[in-house]
Amino acid sequence: MDGLRSEESRNPAPFSLCLRHWVPAFAGTTISRPIDQMNMKRYLYHTLCASALALALTACTQPSAPSKIATKPSVPDHDAVGAIRAAGTGMDSAVQVQPLRDPAIEGLLKQAHDAETARNYTAAADATARALKLAPDAPDILQYQAEIEVALGNWKQAEDLAIKSFKLGPKLGSLCARNWQTVIEARIAFNDAATQAQAKQRLKECRVAAPVRM
Repeated sequence: MDGLRSEESRNPAPFSLCLRHWVPAFAGTTISRPIDQMNMKRYLYHTLCASALALALTACTQPSAPSKIATKPSVPDHDAVGAIRAAGTGMDSAVQVQPLRDPAIEGLLKQAHDAETARNYTAAADATARALKLAPDAPDILQYQAEIEVALGNWKQAEDLAIKSFKLGPKLGSLCARNWQTVIEARIAFNDAATQAQAKQRLKECRVAAPVRM
C-alpha cells in the first residue's frame, strides 16, 4: 500500500480533480492484459475516487422537503398593532367586565402605556410583565402584553399570550376580536395561510349577536 499512499500524497483527490482527470481515464476501461502491482493500486485508487464522487453528486441532488411555514418571521408591511386594535373597534364590549384592581397594577399599566407612547416597547413589556405577576389571569392585560410583543416582533410569544387571553376572557366582543387578530398577524408573519384562514373565521365568531326584538 506504500504506492497508494504515495499516490494519495501527490494527488489529494478533490472531487473536481477526479472529475477532470481520473474518471475519464478509467471509465469504460476493460483490462485486457496483466497489470503490475503499482498500476493495479492506481486503478483501484481512481475507481474508489470515482465511486465517492458519484455518491456525493447523488446526495447533492436529493431535493429537500419544502417548508410550509416560514421558520423566520417576515417584517409586516403594515401597522400590525394598529390592525389588532382596530379589529376590536365597533365590537360590543359590554360582555367585558373590568374588575376593581389593586392600585399597584393600575400604576404599572400606566407606566406601560406611557412607555409605549414613547415607543419604548421594552420598558412597556417589562411594566406589563410586572402587572401580570400581580394579576396573572387578567385577560385584558394578557392581550395588552401580546400587542407589545407584536411591537417587539416577538410573534410566537404574542400569539401564545393572545390565545391564553382568549381562553380566560369572554370569548366575545372587542377583546375576543383582538385575540384572534393577533393570531392572524402572527400567521401573516409566519406565512401560514391555513392557520390565518382559521383565525379569520374565529374572529367573525367574536361578534355579539344583536338582541332579538319582540
